[in-house]
Order: sequence, then C-alpha cells, then structure tokens
Amino acid sequence: MKHEIIKDLLWRHSTKKYDSTKKVSDEDLNIIYKAISLSASSINSQPWRFIVIESQEARERMSRTFVNKYQFNQPHIFDSSQTILFAHNPKYTRENYAEVVDKGIEDGRTKPEDRESAFAGFFFAELNTDKNGDTSAWTKAQLYLALGNTLHTLARLRIDSTPMEGLDIELVNQEFKRELDGYQCEVALAIGYSHPTEDYNKNMVKTRRSLERILLKI
Repeated sequence: MKHEIIKDLLWRHSTKKYDSTKKVSDEDLNIIYKAISLSASSINSQPWRFIVIESQEARERMSRTFVNKYQFNQPHIFDSSQTILFAHNPKYTRENYAEVVDKGIEDGRTKPEDRESAFAGFFFAELNTDKNGDTSAWTKAQLYLALGNTLHTLARLRIDSTPMEGLDIELVNQEFKRELDGYQCEVALAIGYSHPTEDYNKNMVKTRRSLERILLKI
C-alpha cells in the first residue's frame, strides 16, 4: 500500500540507540507540542501535563530514577534530543473541567450564556470517579490517546521515538514532584534521531498480526 499514512507507520520503529549529536529543530518541536495539545480526550477533558526533559540538569535528575530498575532505557535520557513525561490528573474535578469550558468560551466554541449547560459532559467524568475522588483509571487512559497521536506526528516528521513504560514511576513522580504538581507520570517518550549504526531495530522488518485476525466486519 502506497498511502502516505501507511508509509509513515511502516517507517516508525521504537529506537534502541540515539545519535546524541543530532537535535530536533525548534520548528519541529513547536509542531510536536502543538500536535500534543490537539490530541483527542474523553469529553475534551485534557487531563494531562507534559514535562519536557532537555536541560543537562533535568537529564541528570531523570537518570537518577533508573537506579533500581529499567536501566536499559537510561541511555535514552542523555542520547535523545528530548524526553517527554506524560502525566495525568488522578483527581479530575469539576473545577478542572471549568478550565476547558472557559477556554471554549474564550475560543468562541461556547456562548457565555451557555456556560452552565456546557458542564453536561462532566457527567461522564463523574461516572469514572470513585468514592475517594480517584479518576486515575479514566484519566490515565487519555494519556495513551495523546501518546498515539504524538507517535504518528513524529513519524510524519521523520523523527525517531521510543515510548517508555519501563520507568520507576514512584521515583519519577518523586523526583519531578514540583513540576508535576499533583499530576502522575505513567509513561515517557524519548525523541530524536536514530544512531546510524547502533540502532539495531531500525532496519528490522516490521511485523504485525494479519488484518484478517484482528478486523471483523459484521
């Protein structure tokens, strides 16, 4: 199949070694960050925060979180152009949704007089809130919508990436507690450019289950 979308997805792979001498341009970073902000989320809740690790100090802080496990991902912190922490709000409230509603009014999507009725969608958030106010099962799921959108954006830009669930989440959330400000990191994404000779995954054949095994037309 020759469609550009398919070409992008066939090109993409999880990078195993980055070229530390190559950095993503500011122009491309701006596209990536805007694309992240345009990701879909349930009721347009946008219950997320994204922390970009790029300074040497931040890289060293992130590197320390690998002291106990997942050391195979540690080199990406220094070799990639940036590492992005994907975090969600584990206690999403009506006040959080009010920011979404008010931005909709500011952008002209919602009329000011319709502000109260715009909260109707929050009912779905309430359905996903337990008796302790925990919404993490729901808000964490939204992160993966943003992650998928970001991966495709990067492929379109021909920028390499590595999604990393191999994190010591407890240490990451402790180390970046101030920046996260109550949000919880669940997954990170290294971005940059593949090492020309040491990324063993770059030229391997992409393999997936057959479409006939996963797609059912009824």
